[in-house]
Amino acid sequence: MAGILNKLRNLDAYPKINEDFYSRTLSGGVITLVSSVVMFLLFFSELRLYLHTVTETKLVVDTSRGETLRINFDITFPALACSILSVDAMDISGELHLDVKHDIIKRRLDSHGNTIEARQDGIGATKIEKPLQKHGGRLEHNETYCGSCYGAEAEVHDCCNSCEDVREAYRKKGWGVTNPDLIDQCKREGFLQRVKDEEGEGCNIYGFLEVNKVAGNFHFAPGKSFHQSGVHVHDLLAFQKDSFNISHKISRLTYGDYFPGVVNPLDRVQWSQDTPNAMYQYFIKVVPTVYTDISGHTIQSNQFSVTEHVKSSDAGQLQSLPGVFFFYDLSPIKVTFTEEHISFLHFLTNVCAIVGGVFTVSGIIDAFVYHGQKAIKKKMEIGKFS
Repeated sequence: MAGILNKLRNLDAYPKINEDFYSRTLSGGVITLVSSVVMFLLFFSELRLYLHTVTETKLVVDTSRGETLRINFDITFPALACSILSVDAMDISGELHLDVKHDIIKRRLDSHGNTIEARQDGIGATKIEKPLQKHGGRLEHNETYCGSCYGAEAEVHDCCNSCEDVREAYRKKGWGVTNPDLIDQCKREGFLQRVKDEEGEGCNIYGFLEVNKVAGNFHFAPGKSFHQSGVHVHDLLAFQKDSFNISHKISRLTYGDYFPGVVNPLDRVQWSQDTPNAMYQYFIKVVPTVYTDISGHTIQSNQFSVTEHVKSSDAGQLQSLPGVFFFYDLSPIKVTFTEEHISFLHFLTNVCAIVGGVFTVSGIIDAFVYHGQKAIKKKMEIGKFS
């Protein structure tokens, strides 16, 4: 038994030295104090890292199918009235959303940017007193109003009871309203007068679009849109204007929900038009993103990058449709962010590395200082005797 204990004693990698042989120095005390402070700071930093979550990033191929994409926006046009501004969305699958009104709010702004009126788009049309009936006579008190669509009826019994109804019927036919004053509904509602009254006003438009998760575009442009011979057209003749100022400020533009750390490059972007007409284009690359927090809650969202281009033209020379266009395409790569804690074993390993590393380095420094002092002292003594 004694032999086994002796063998174990011989394996001791930490031989003890009698205290009588210890030599304590001032430099050793200073180094010990400094190394203890450094050790504490590094330990505290590692403890903070252990208690907080870290985010792991991975890139995977996006295999999702049949999903939709939610586009949230809040854009202000300081020189374009709400009555002439419309929103359209379309994608490469051929799906069209023309003159979108649902889930969109427009706020009329004065020249100082103050709100005049806020209402959901398409709500609040003026009521018509004794309008022109479809058969040609005026509406009597015992009749039901049925206004003419001026040849744009889809069915024989269709009625257009407001200027908006007539413009919508024309849009579906692929026609443009050249002179609203020739249409009884528009004349009685004062369509052109309202456009003139809103001259100099701005418009803040916000809401969201729900589109297919394929490449496409959406845009903000003056006039009601329609398709004619496979071409996307906006009816600008009804406004009797030869220039449109599409200066704009993007307060918010996101593809999907917010998640921690997301950066939307178009937030608070502003552009001012210095020519009579312009077509401003944003080309966006959307990257699908999945964020999973520490509790396991998952947020399906997107990030995006963007480049810009502008086409300008002189008054009366509409070489391109004035408006703000957002062309987006989707990346085949999906980014996943996962919050997680550092494991305790990893934390313990780092703490041991800190303690051992600081202890070893401080020992090397102390030995260097101690032997250096001894060498200098010895040379000084030799110098005295010589």
